[in-house]
Parts: sequence; structure tokens; C-alpha cells
Amino acid sequence: MRDAFVAVAYLVASALFVFGLKGISQPKTARRGLRCAEVGMLLAVVGTLVKHEIVEFQWIATAMVIGAAAGTAMSWTIPMTAMPQRIALSHAFGALAAGLVGTAEYYDRHEALSRFTMGAIGLECLLGFLTFTGSLIAFAKLAEVLPGRPWIYRGQNYVNLGVLAAAVAAGVWLVVDPGRTAIFPVLVGLALLFGVFLVVRIGGADMPTVISLLNSYAGLSAAAMGFVLDNKLLIIAGALDGSSGLILSVIMCRAMNRSFTNVLFGGFGAVEQAAEPGAVEERPVRSATAEEAVMLLETAGDVIIVPGYGLAVAQAQHKIRELADILERNGCQVRFAIHPVAGRMPGHMNVLLAEADVSYDRIFDMDQINSDFARCDVALVVGANDVTNPAAKTRQDSPIYGMPILDVSSARTVMVIKRSMSSGFAGVENELYFQDKTLMLFGDAKHVADSLIRELESVVPV
Repeated sequence: MRDAFVAVAYLVASALFVFGLKGISQPKTARRGLRCAEVGMLLAVVGTLVKHEIVEFQWIATAMVIGAAAGTAMSWTIPMTAMPQRIALSHAFGALAAGLVGTAEYYDRHEALSRFTMGAIGLECLLGFLTFTGSLIAFAKLAEVLPGRPWIYRGQNYVNLGVLAAAVAAGVWLVVDPGRTAIFPVLVGLALLFGVFLVVRIGGADMPTVISLLNSYAGLSAAAMGFVLDNKLLIIAGALDGSSGLILSVIMCRAMNRSFTNVLFGGFGAVEQAAEPGAVEERPVRSATAEEAVMLLETAGDVIIVPGYGLAVAQAQHKIRELADILERNGCQVRFAIHPVAGRMPGHMNVLLAEADVSYDRIFDMDQINSDFARCDVALVVGANDVTNPAAKTRQDSPIYGMPILDVSSARTVMVIKRSMSSGFAGVENELYFQDKTLMLFGDAKHVADSLIRELESVVPV
């Protein structure tokens, strides 16, 4: 009876994971999808706890209490604007768990391991430990504990590939002779080192791809752990996680017109510090006050708002939503345009707008709304930089040439809320800022939006 219950629980949990993944692919069904995944995980945990292999529950109960306390603290204390950092930490914890399970299984069973099982343990530990340190580096870059720009030196790719090759060689050696216990710490150490080397050379502009790729690695590590433990649910869940992360990484690369090798080995963003600090200031731009901007917004019939990382830094999502509400009250159509790599993780802007209670029917992906910019009265860019740069279409010598962008330059008037004229993570000037139709509203996005709200409230009837 117990085995039957476990089998049914795992089967239902697997189905719920699939339904959950399908649900979160659309904003309207995302909550339902998350609920399915949560119920599936609960069933998976319950099914595992009733298996006859468990002899004592003391350590399991202790770990569950500690994990629940840590998760609750993170959910209460980490703001939505820091969601990329929290996701990176989650990947680190999950990958570390997989790596530690693999380590325990190796030392417990190394005298009787088959070559297949040893290969699964080697893959589990390699992916788990490199994802652990790589995710910690990603967290440090996102939290600005470490510089967001790539750390690059001559011959770096050869060093990185050499470390990876040595780790793989250690894993192959263990497959041939699992009893060589002295080699296992070498595998673990090289995997940890490679995770650091892999991510330190990747710039902040590529963080959405890095996060989704690390998610894929963590999932593949969990799938390998499923083979080690002969747990079919882990294999299914890990495969879903790994494949979805890989697909998302491909989508991110296409959105930036980049390849995996360019993201992992190109050092994109290294030129960010190369530009002279005042170089962009030499070109004239049109700046405007809140009063001047409101004169245009008051008469606008169609406004498209483009949020970016600057909105997240300023935590201006609530003020921008309030601004949109006032414009709609004045008879204006307001929509939000989202670029796939805006922010620092996939869906970053969607998360922030959802927190501000922006309805899903007002949020559009780049492909859905790009053709509408030519017909809108005002395109309001809030902290977005590279994803709106016309140089991606017009300048073949630009590092972002060929990257699909939001076509905000086609709007009748463009307003840009930005703290300064500094370049984005690509390290290039945004040609949009120097166009005659562009008005620059300098300042913190939250403060500028608040000024616009006050001015609009004085002219828009309640």
C-alpha cells in the first residue's frame, strides 16, 4: 500500500509540474500554474517522506524547519526589485543540495558503484557545484557586491576550458575506477573553481541569459541525482527544469542576437569602462522639465511606456502605474512594452509591473507592440537603454548591431527618464537620446514620475 501511494503521488506530482510549467508561460494563468507546481511539490515531499527507506526523521525535520525559516525570511525581506538576486540564490542553494547529495552517495557507496551510477554522480556533482559558485557570483554582481562588468585577462578562455577539461578528466577517472576516493575532492574543487571562472567574465547585460542557463544546469544536476537515487520524479522534474532553462536561454540569446559562445566567452560589456566619462555630454540633447513634458502628455491619445532596469533600481513601478492611471483617466490609451532581456532576469519587468497591480491586458511583448510605436503619440522610456538603441539597426560597427530592439524611435515624441547620459551595459551611446524628437527628463525615475503626477493632477479632472 505504501509503495502504491508513493507511485501515485509521484505520478500526480509529475503531471502537476508539467501543468504548472505550462501555466506560468502566460501572465493570465501564471498564478494557477504556480499553485499546480506548489501542490505537486507538496505531493513529492509527502511521497518521499513515507518511503520505507527513511529510518529516522530527526535530521529531516530539522532541515525542513531551517529551510522553511530561511525561505520565509527571504520572501519577507527581499523586495521585488531584488528578485534577480533572490533567483540566483535559489539556484545556488538547489545546486548545492544536489552536489552534497552526490557527494554523500559517492562516499557511502563508492566500493559498489556501477560505472553508470558513478557517471551520474560525476555529472551531478560537476553541474551542481559549478552552478553553486556561478550562482553566487551572479548574485554578487547583481547585488553590486562585485562589479557588473566582465573580468577579463589574456588567455582566459584557455584557462577556463583547461579547468573544465581537468574536471571532466577527473570524473572519467572515477567512472573507470570509483575506488579512487582521492580524486573525488579534485572533481569537486575544479567544479567550484570553474563556476567562478565561468561567471566572472560575463557582464551585467547578459545576466538574464546567465540566470536561465544556471537554472538549466541546476535542473540537469537534479535529473542526474534522480538516476543516482533511482527516483523517477527527480528525473522528470530535473529534465523539465533543465530543458525549460535551456530553451529560455536560447530565447534570451535570440533577443540579443547573440550566440551561447558569445555570451559565455565574449566578455560582452568589457568596453563599458573604456569610454571617456564626459564623451557623451559633448553631443547636444533636448532636456525638458516636468511641466513641459506634461503639456505633451496631457494631449496625448496613445502612450506606450517602456520600463527598464532604471525603473527597478528606483523602485518606481508604483509611481509609473499611478501615472498611467491618470493618463487613462484623461482619455489616453496607455500600454507597457516589454523587451525580453529588459532588467536582470527573464520576466523582470513583468514581475515589477505585476507587483504594482498593472493589469495583464496592458502589458505587451516586443513582437506584439513594436509595430504600434509608429502610431503612438508618446513613447515614455523609463530607465531602459540598450533595448531601445537605434544603433542596433543603423550602425554595423556597434556591438549591439542586429539585436532586436523596441522601436521607440518611430513614435511621434519620445520621452526618456534617466539619471544621466551614461551608457548601458553594452558600453555604447544610445542614439535615441540625440534625436530631435527625444526629450530627456533627468533624475531618479521615482522622483521624476512623482513630479509628472503632480503636474498632471493639476490639469486632469478627477
